[in-house]
Order: sequence, then C-alpha cells, then structure tokens
Amino acid sequence: METSPFALGLMALLAALMIAAAISDVRTRTISNRLNAAIALLAIPFWIATGLAAWPDIPLQLGAALAVFLVFVALFALGAMGGGDVKMIGAVMLWIPLPLLMPTLTVMAVAGGILSAIMLIHMKIRPRETPVEVPYGVAIAAAGLWALHQHYLNQFQFIGST
Repeated sequence: METSPFALGLMALLAALMIAAAISDVRTRTISNRLNAAIALLAIPFWIATGLAAWPDIPLQLGAALAVFLVFVALFALGAMGGGDVKMIGAVMLWIPLPLLMPTLTVMAVAGGILSAIMLIHMKIRPRETPVEVPYGVAIAAAGLWALHQHYLNQFQFIGST
C-alpha cells in the first residue's frame, strides 16, 4: 500500500496527539476538548491524502465513527466512561479503516481490561477513599496506534494473501 508523505506526517501527528491525550488522562484524568477536536478535524485532510472516496467511503467512515461514539455515549450516561474518553473514541474512530473497526475496539477493550486490572492492584497496594478512575485514554491511544500500524505501516500484511 502506497502512503503519501503528507499522510504519514498526519499519522505521526495523530500518534503524538493520542500519546499526549493518554499522558493527560494518566496525570489529570481529563482529556482536553481541544485535543479531541484536533484529532477529529485532522481526519479530514487524512482522508483526502489517503484517497478516501467522497462517496460512499467518507459517509461510511463518518457513520461508523458516529455509531461507535453513540455506543460510548450510552456508557457515559451509565457512568461507565468519562466524557473526554468518549470524545476521544469518536475522534480516533474517524481515522480507523472500516475493516479494522472491530479489531481496534477489541484491542481497546483488552488494553482497557489490563489497565483496569493494574488500577485494581494499585488500589489494593495503596488503598484510597476515592473511587478508582481508569485513564481509558491510554487504552484508546494504544488501540489507535495499533490500528494505524496494522493498516498503513505494516509492510507484512499481504504476505500469504492471494
């Protein structure tokens, strides 16, 4: 798969923004709206740079990201997710190719489970009065980085396929 230098630059910027969001979430348990907006808005030039067709690909990409976002909005309404995490998931999903949507969500769930287990162990070692808040931005960033690598940077993805 041929990827333009501009698209690679946008992917590097996305990676930096996701890492910044993960660090912010670990430190303060918040993810900036500006950071999430930057991730979402930079998807548009990325679509153009990677040759995503205006019809039907872009509407399908938007619809898939919106569907994922709405599922996580429901989790936010139940108190299971933070608002910044939900916005970050929606923004990152704008970048994820449709064939990798479910695998990315699976990677995110596994990373979130591992992160939750680490947080529970930490709570057992150093008990606190406040409830545990899992910095799920770390899991979102890990899944986003994994998906970008799989689709755009994995030079071995076509070995064995015919």
